[in-house]
Amino acid sequence: MHLLRSFRRAALLLLGVSMAWLAAAPAQAADEALRIGSKRFTESYILAELLAQTAAPHIASPPVVRQGLGNTAIVYEALRSGAIDLYAEYTGTIALEILKGSPADTREAMNAALAPMGLGVAIPLGFNDGYALAVRAADAERLGLRTLSDLAKHPELKLGLSNEFLGRADGWKGLAARYGFTQTPTGLDHGLAYEAVAAKQIDAIDIYTTDAKIDHLGLRVLEDDRKFFPRYDAVVLYKLDLPTRLPKAWAALQALEGKVDEHAMIAMNARAELQSVPFDVIARDFISSTGKTGAAPSQEARRGFTAKLFGPDLWKLARQHLLLVAVSVGIAILIGVPIAILVFSHVRLRAVVLGIASLMQTVPSLALLAVLISMLGAIGALPALIALTLYSLLPIMRNTVTGLAEVPNGLRLAGTALGMTPPQSLRLVLLPLALPTLLAGVRTATAIAIGTATIAAFIGAGGFGERIVTGLALNDRELLLAGALPAAAMALISEGIFELIEWTMRRRRRAPPSSLPPA
Repeated sequence: MHLLRSFRRAALLLLGVSMAWLAAAPAQAADEALRIGSKRFTESYILAELLAQTAAPHIASPPVVRQGLGNTAIVYEALRSGAIDLYAEYTGTIALEILKGSPADTREAMNAALAPMGLGVAIPLGFNDGYALAVRAADAERLGLRTLSDLAKHPELKLGLSNEFLGRADGWKGLAARYGFTQTPTGLDHGLAYEAVAAKQIDAIDIYTTDAKIDHLGLRVLEDDRKFFPRYDAVVLYKLDLPTRLPKAWAALQALEGKVDEHAMIAMNARAELQSVPFDVIARDFISSTGKTGAAPSQEARRGFTAKLFGPDLWKLARQHLLLVAVSVGIAILIGVPIAILVFSHVRLRAVVLGIASLMQTVPSLALLAVLISMLGAIGALPALIALTLYSLLPIMRNTVTGLAEVPNGLRLAGTALGMTPPQSLRLVLLPLALPTLLAGVRTATAIAIGTATIAAFIGAGGFGERIVTGLALNDRELLLAGALPAAAMALISEGIFELIEWTMRRRRRAPPSSLPPA
């Protein structure tokens, strides 16, 4: 009984923490902080830091930088919903992905089309980062590949294209129709595609024209001879209320107009991808050198694995990851256990409820997060918590039902013979006996939540997934491990805690009853 009461108190405490955390979110959204987002590739990370550090001296509180939010759809939804105030975008993407191909050849036309959405385009940064396809230089020489039309004549070549490019309006479908490509490309993460083409696992990849690894790996960029791709001039996409809300910061950001040329952007990308220089250091060096690409590298430039693992963000990410797991599992306990108790005695209803919970487990986590973002109109902790709670329900509910079913019928009848009411029998007999099995379900749910919480970084919910997402973008194995190892350590610690709880429960069950006091 003591353990059961402790279990209930812990669950209620977790619920209180979750309510306080979620209640604080609107207050944070209403403050005067500048919130900057980025997509999940190197250049976007750097530009987000560049915008943040440029504005920082002109606002009261440090800018909130929400890195690696995902593809265009997620970052745009974050901007539209007010979760961020601005991010670096590209004119071709705005015209074809956000405005869905509506006529917007000039910045003025784009602003006219974006104004009804409460958005605007400003501050052209000074470079064009277009889409293109690239092959190994040796293959280009051997096969005479100079243009995309040449590539289309070689259907035997394997294409590995980024997943976003495969689904974009200005991506694979339109490109294949324009050039007559017959290949079925393989979907890859943009950062991993470079490693795959270098290893000769694929023959051609989509690239951004400012990618540093093009020259580093000796790739040949193929000419878009049929002019399929538009220009992708880097600009700032922002909420229209931002210039009036933070006028000094906006004036500082406008000073970046035309300051970043293609050579400077390629050099910054190279420092991130080839030298593992942190994004904030790259941005700070660029600002301090007023855009000169020959700036001396900061002393923080090179980081080994130990520095990445025990970096200054370790405890912040650990706290975020732990909160996501603890709050979602706590809510799942408070929802799942009562539902399991209610449906336990109704066989058909129990099968339906557990079937629905099982069905939720089959939904891919990224797909569920995308649906929740669309439904809630928000990114960050709230959709992540809902997703993690849904994934935690099945093991908790199933083990609660199993634990109740395993209580011997004789003990049930003994409770009835003693005159217990059904609620008393549940509280004093069934739940205490079912507690070990129920706890095993919580243990499983916690392990699932720790692993799945890494995916939450794709929507700006934080946690160790931030390092994993950034490591994927940079193809940085050390940074990937710096995110994966702490998450694995957290899982091992949780297993140890549950093992200790179960050992304590077994010890209590084996302890002899206290001797009766003398009459």
